[in-house]
Amino acid sequence: MTTRIYKIVSEGEWRAAEAKGLFEGSAVDRRDGFIHFSTAAQAPETAAKHFAGAHDLLLVAVDASALDLKWEVSRGGQLFPHLHAALPMSAVLRVDPLPLCASGEHRFPAME
Repeated sequence: MTTRIYKIVSEGEWRAAEAKGLFEGSAVDRRDGFIHFSTAAQAPETAAKHFAGAHDLLLVAVDASALDLKWEVSRGGQLFPHLHAALPMSAVLRVDPLPLCASGEHRFPAME
């Protein structure tokens, strides 16, 4: 499996988590009982499906090997990484802006 996974999150939610030292998930994550992540291949479709037109987003790259993930079947039968706990900041590798292009799609940084 991949060693790097990604979380798309609003800047406000992420900055609050940084101040707290722990990310307990977005409102959707808390409702579902786990933190949703995507692989590099899945992230653009996740952005288009769940964050279409959203501004002020960040792409958080996370070290999957530092977490106890469950890879569970979701969209289209694909396995998605889910974390059934809070995300420690020690597992975060980088945080990048996820701006909208003129076309309305999000512009992703290079991902591994």
